[in-house]
Amino acid sequence: MNKLSPSFTYRRSEALFKRAKNVIPNGIPGHFNPASQLPMGTYPFYVDRAKGSRFWDVDGNEYIDYMCAYGPMILGYNNEVVEQAVREQLTKADTCTLASPVMVDLAELLVDFVPWADWATFAKNGADATNMAVLIARTHTGRRKLIAIEGGYHGTSPWMQAKTRAGIDKGDHHDVIRIPWNNLPALQATLLAHEGEIAAFISSPYHHPVYEDNVLPDPSYWEGVHRLLREHNVLSICDDVRAGFRLSMEGSPAYFGYTPDLSCYCKAIANGYPIAAVVGHSELNDAATSVFQTGSFWFSAGPMAAALACLKELRRLEAPTRILETGAALWSGLQSISADAGFELVVSGIPSMAYLRTEHDAGPRFHQSLCGECARRGLFLTSHHNLFVSAAHTEGDLAQSFEIFEDALKATKAQFKVE
Repeated sequence: MNKLSPSFTYRRSEALFKRAKNVIPNGIPGHFNPASQLPMGTYPFYVDRAKGSRFWDVDGNEYIDYMCAYGPMILGYNNEVVEQAVREQLTKADTCTLASPVMVDLAELLVDFVPWADWATFAKNGADATNMAVLIARTHTGRRKLIAIEGGYHGTSPWMQAKTRAGIDKGDHHDVIRIPWNNLPALQATLLAHEGEIAAFISSPYHHPVYEDNVLPDPSYWEGVHRLLREHNVLSICDDVRAGFRLSMEGSPAYFGYTPDLSCYCKAIANGYPIAAVVGHSELNDAATSVFQTGSFWFSAGPMAAALACLKELRRLEAPTRILETGAALWSGLQSISADAGFELVVSGIPSMAYLRTEHDAGPRFHQSLCGECARRGLFLTSHHNLFVSAAHTEGDLAQSFEIFEDALKATKAQFKVE
C-alpha cells in the first residue's frame, strides 16, 4: 500500500452497489449503508478479505481498520486460535437437532469470568440479548416499564429505536421512560413518579451515543443509581454489548465498580462470529427459565466454539489492558499531530473505543472530510461513531496511522482553505 496516496478508487465497489440497489432495499441496509460515510465518494462499500488489523476492499485498497467491524473484531480478523476452534467444532456439528456440549462449556466460562453471574444464556445479536434481559426483568418483577438514557442505544427492536424512525409507533415507546445521563435527581424523580411500575433501568456502562462526545459516569453515579434502584426494587440491566471485555475480563461493570442484576454481551465475545449472551444473578434464574426467546440458529455450535476460544485468548493476552494502552497511545498521537497543525482533536470515552471530533468553525463537515481523506489513504475511521482498537493493532500500525493522519489533515486544511 502506498500509505500516503490519496488516489484510492472504488469502481468495483460502486458497480456492486449499483447492482445491489436493484435487488436489495437501500443497496446496503442498516449501519453499513454508504449514506453514513461522509463525504460521499471517499469510502469503499465492499470488503474482499481481512487479516489481523487490516482489510482489503474489492478494488484492492488496503486499510488499517479502527472500526473493527463496528466492534466484533477484537483479536484481529481471521485469528487462527478462533478459526481453529471453529473448524474443529464444524467437523462434529454446527446447527443440529440438539444443543451442543460447547454451550455448557461457554456458559461455565462466562460465569467464571463475571464474578457476580450465576448463569448464562445465549442468542445471536445485541438486540436479542437486551430484549431477553428486559423480558426477564418484567417476568421477575411483574412490572412493565423501563427507564433508559436519552440517546442510549440498545438495538433495533421497536422500543429501542428513535420515535422518528420509519415504522415506529408512539405505542412502541409507551413503557420506556428516557432520562438524561449522569442525572441522579432525574432517576429519583422518575422512580417516585412511577412507583411500583418500573421493572428495570437499562444503560450502557458509560454513555457512548453516536454523533456526540462520549461521557463517563460521574465518580458516585453508579453507586447512587443502585442505591435508588434497591430502594424501589428495580433491576439493573447493563448493556455491555459494545464495551464488554474491552475494559475488563470481568465485564465493564467491574471496571466502573458496580454490580448489575443482568448484563448483555455480543460484539467482541466471538471475534466476529454471531453470538450474544445474557448473564444474571441466581434469583433471576426462574424468570430466565420462564422467558421464551429463540431462533433457528441460536444453538449453532460454531459461534459458541468461537466465543469459548476468543474469551480464553483475551484472558491469556490480558487483552483489555493491552488495547486500552494501545488506544491511549493512538489517540494521544493523533491529538499531538492535530495540535501541531493548529486544531483541537477532542477524544472522549474509553481509549479502547473512543469517539473523535475536530474543533473547527465549519462544524462536523471538517471532521467528516478529515476522516474521508484518511480513508482515501488507507486509514479507516468514521466520523459519527466511536472507534475501536483491537489486540491485533501493532506499533507499526500506529506509526503508519500517524503518517496517514498527518497527510490527510494537510489535505483537509487545503480543502477548507486553512493557513
